[in-house]
Amino acid sequence: MSFDNRFLALRLEGPLQSWGFDSQYNRRNTGLMPTKSAIAGMCCAALGYTRGGDNEGTFLSMFNKIRMTAIAIPRNGLKKVFPVRRVQDYHTVQNTRTANGKNKDCHITHRQYLTDAAFGILLVGDATHLVEIATALADPIWGIWLGRKSCIPSAPVLAGLKDNHEDALHLLIGEKPLEAFTRQEEVENFADGRDSLPDIALSFSIERRQFSPRRVRTYQGKTSQSGL
Repeated sequence: MSFDNRFLALRLEGPLQSWGFDSQYNRRNTGLMPTKSAIAGMCCAALGYTRGGDNEGTFLSMFNKIRMTAIAIPRNGLKKVFPVRRVQDYHTVQNTRTANGKNKDCHITHRQYLTDAAFGILLVGDATHLVEIATALADPIWGIWLGRKSCIPSAPVLAGLKDNHEDALHLLIGEKPLEAFTRQEEVENFADGRDSLPDIALSFSIERRQFSPRRVRTYQGKTSQSGL
């Protein structure tokens, strides 16, 4: 690992979260872990980059070299850990374009969300780039959301920027061992991972959104937040 690397810790907490990676047409599902494309989009919004613009393209080329780990952090109530659940919203969209080019007055969609979820995100990469991201998240130009605009963070997203892995993890999980938490880690070699997710963003352009696959491995922690 390069000595020029830094470690950026993000905290994702809110009543609702939605992390789409296989959404198609009128069904918008959510995964159980934040996607790298969503984190990239959050950073682009904080930086004020226009969808499909040159600044976005340059940023995404850089961001895709950053390694990401997502950690599921159980939310504790007075007597128990809140289970994470998927909920589905009955949603309608007006003036959608049909296959024959005409507008449709009302279109029904089904959109999934996670409730009672909390995550820690650890980004590892070039110090200059992570400082830029941290500065933007501390004072974002545009609003930042937990996957969709209806998913508003209930706590500051920026947890901190550190020089080493241990200090950055401490911001997210305290003194507890990482092995206690369910987590999803990005891997370098295809053989090291078990799943591929189409969540490396190449462009957020409305006319032509593009993504490529990312290889990950999920580790089941000793304590789980999922009630699914």
